[in-house]
Amino acid sequence: MTSTDRATPEAAGDPGLTKTIVDLALAARAASRRTAELTRDRKDAWLLRAAERLEAARETILEANRADMAEAERAGLEPALVQRLSLEGKWKTMIAGLRDVAALPDPVGEITGMWVRPNGLRVGRMRIPLGVIAIIYESRPNVTVDAAALCLKAGNAVILRGGSEAIRSNLALGAELRAAARDVGIPEDAIAVVPTTDRAAIDVLLRRDREIDLVIPRGGPGLIRKVTETSTIPVIKHDAGVCHVYLDASADPEMATAIVLDSKLRQMAVCNGLETLLVHREAAPALLPRVLGALAEKGVEIRGCPATRALFPAAKPASDEDWAAEYLAPILAVRVVDGLDAAIDHIRTWGSSHTEVIVTNDYAASQAFVRRVDSSTVGVNCSTAYADGYRLGLGAEIGISTSKLHAYGPMGLEGLTTQKYVLFGDGQLRPD
Repeated sequence: MTSTDRATPEAAGDPGLTKTIVDLALAARAASRRTAELTRDRKDAWLLRAAERLEAARETILEANRADMAEAERAGLEPALVQRLSLEGKWKTMIAGLRDVAALPDPVGEITGMWVRPNGLRVGRMRIPLGVIAIIYESRPNVTVDAAALCLKAGNAVILRGGSEAIRSNLALGAELRAAARDVGIPEDAIAVVPTTDRAAIDVLLRRDREIDLVIPRGGPGLIRKVTETSTIPVIKHDAGVCHVYLDASADPEMATAIVLDSKLRQMAVCNGLETLLVHREAAPALLPRVLGALAEKGVEIRGCPATRALFPAAKPASDEDWAAEYLAPILAVRVVDGLDAAIDHIRTWGSSHTEVIVTNDYAASQAFVRRVDSSTVGVNCSTAYADGYRLGLGAEIGISTSKLHAYGPMGLEGLTTQKYVLFGDGQLRPD
């Protein structure tokens, strides 16, 4: 939960607040029955109309966004967190995202895996919406638009609860998304923004398991812990990204350097950024000075094991806390390991099931790494930055799931649906 969220004993026991959230959940459940039956044309019409309405309301929305940022500064939020609130630089991408989602195939109604039983009964699986999805997130108000777009395209209703530091932005965005729904004949309650900054609203929301089918928290460890401990609704965690790159004995030095730099430097405050570098002991003397020197030139602080510090004396000593850290900053933990088994053991011990990459020219080592590492995204000779819905060809993502049920890794439209069995017969009866 963010530092600007507020909760008071009076709010926690406020029947008016409880009624607001319960009514919102009930309305979303009713709307979800209609969104589940929407045609692709109607859903895409909403996406395109939403893009039009947001563009028309751009200055009003950005004014609300600037007010959020000003209040966050007065409240003493760190400059990096204040900057994450800004919609200005994300505006074009946010609007383009709506149109991109409209261009994606509709997963709802797809029948997969059809087979025929000995008596001629045909059995298949049909993709259907999950129902009502609650998304609880921090800081970035563009998530309001991105999440609504994906959830509705997949036939769901969505309840959005952003951090209190973005309340003006989220309400302004939500008003246009709901208006666009009205414009094209979709129930506006299919898109709901929780209208209060009171944290007690989350407690009420997380216990509405009769109306809400899934909760997706996106944010820091405190938020994830709060949601998973409180919710009576199934939760898919989009948790910390303690991502690893392992440089195997046969790693090409030029490729290894390029992959490590891209994984760490491309964008540091993201969950798919590199946080721990593992290096085979045989390759370390040749690779580490080159790779770590390039990182240090870019201002990255190195925290290393004794073997790392022997090869790169500028490194600071690493502790167990460093192996488990998601820095989201110009800091990298580095460890020299005895080989593939030791690298995998380190990842299993300290990783967060997010993204791991091996750099190697050894085919057997690459295949063993892919088979044995069970994180949500596992790569060979590529940047960790590819753990991203757009880059994987999903078109868009709601986030990156580090929970294995029911979706794992970047969650696109398919991850926002489930499947039911469908049977096609011509009068078959059970013989027993």
